[in-house]
Amino acid sequence: MTNALRAALSAARSAGLPTDDPIVLKNGSNLLVHLRPAPVVARVGTRTAFVRGDVTGHFGRADAISRYLAARGVPVVVPADVPGPVRQDGFVVAFASHVVHTPWEANEASFAALLRELHAELVDYPGDLPERGPLDDLDATLDLLGRPAALVAERDDLVARWPSSPVRPLHGDAHARNVLATTDGPVWNDFEDAWRGPAGWDVACAHLSPALFPDEDVAFWRALRDLFGRCWVASGELYRP
Repeated sequence: MTNALRAALSAARSAGLPTDDPIVLKNGSNLLVHLRPAPVVARVGTRTAFVRGDVTGHFGRADAISRYLAARGVPVVVPADVPGPVRQDGFVVAFASHVVHTPWEANEASFAALLRELHAELVDYPGDLPERGPLDDLDATLDLLGRPAALVAERDDLVARWPSSPVRPLHGDAHARNVLATTDGPVWNDFEDAWRGPAGWDVACAHLSPALFPDEDVAFWRALRDLFGRCWVASGELYRP
């Protein structure tokens, strides 16, 4: 059993949740554990915490945005009805409702419509959000990698060309794997990367055609997303559980 899993189960016990039959749903950027038979998933910051340091703010923003959207009738995975996020044995743990689902497979037009609807619901979100979003993560990964000259030059070139597009609250990681297919329709998940920026970033994350969003500089955001992804993967290889 890993230290992250031990932390998840310890935090769950403290919250009065069952820990006798857990199942690991995913061990990627975060560790996700279904606390069966409860309809609750524990999320433990692992690789994300390695890059970002303290992920309490990220997890807390995700919970706040999910509650805000749920109150507006938007289908989202909502936080579980237990305190969180909490610190446990050096890890940050949050709890969300477990949603039975399958991988979401939608055509591009449907995904674009879903993203536009999400942006419309988020536009008046009153909570604090980061202003630099992926740039903060990119700089953190470059530091972990020892700031390789070629990658830093690529980063500096993109920053120098940063678009002056209007900013708005964004999902921050709006790819199809963060949309869950349920019997009641698609459900948005995972708002921990939310930030206040141009909508083109979410479009790039969603791998949608620039033709569907002609007012956004999608090519720029794709380039930033590509650099961000390469640095995130490379820094993740340094992580030791």
